[in-house]
Amino acid sequence: MRRADRLIQILLLMRGRSLVTAQQLSQALEVSERTVYRDMADLLASGAPIDGEAGVGYRLRRGFEPPPVQFTAEELLALSLGARMVAAWTDPALARAAGNAARKISGVLPEASAASLDEVPIHAPGRRPYPLELMEPIRMAIAERHKLRLHYSAPEATSERIVHPLGLFFWGNRWTATAWCELRQDFRSFRLDRIDTLETLEERFEPVSGRTLEDYLNREREWREAEERKAASSRSGS
Repeated sequence: MRRADRLIQILLLMRGRSLVTAQQLSQALEVSERTVYRDMADLLASGAPIDGEAGVGYRLRRGFEPPPVQFTAEELLALSLGARMVAAWTDPALARAAGNAARKISGVLPEASAASLDEVPIHAPGRRPYPLELMEPIRMAIAERHKLRLHYSAPEATSERIVHPLGLFFWGNRWTATAWCELRQDFRSFRLDRIDTLETLEERFEPVSGRTLEDYLNREREWREAEERKAASSRSGS
């Protein structure tokens, strides 16, 4: 990445965030923290409206708009492929939105760049072993915090669950809905292809500490880290 492009990326990464650290920027940009500190010093010297300091964090003052940016060829490829994947692997509403977004992007690009989007040789043919129509009501229930009633067929048994939907996850060959399950009083992930019926309830749920998507992701991360430590310990002992 050219240095000028990296400076613009720093401003874009800071936009809308209350505080960002050099470590977070270095991870996002795949450069060293020393490089981030140098870039930040240059931005400050050029008059960029940034508050903060090294070792604490930085924030962009309200009202500042980064200059217009152009997509690189790789970024255009990623956008085109992303739109095709959404169209192939999600519900009809999101598929239409992906198509509309792709057309809007193409409409504001230079003619040569717009033509290159249609020539991207990477495709995402859909293989849909699950009911895509379930995705939209689950998405809406997550956004509006409505409880769901599921009739779910697992290999061992069929059950009815009242759940607080938190997120949808794509695993390459299937989608799962992660939720807080009132029956189990714990997080559970439900494969969409095993949901027999789904009902959106009028009753809403509120975020409760220990039951949020962030809590679920933190627990999964801690589990993975523990497994990695166990595997490393096993290797060192062998």
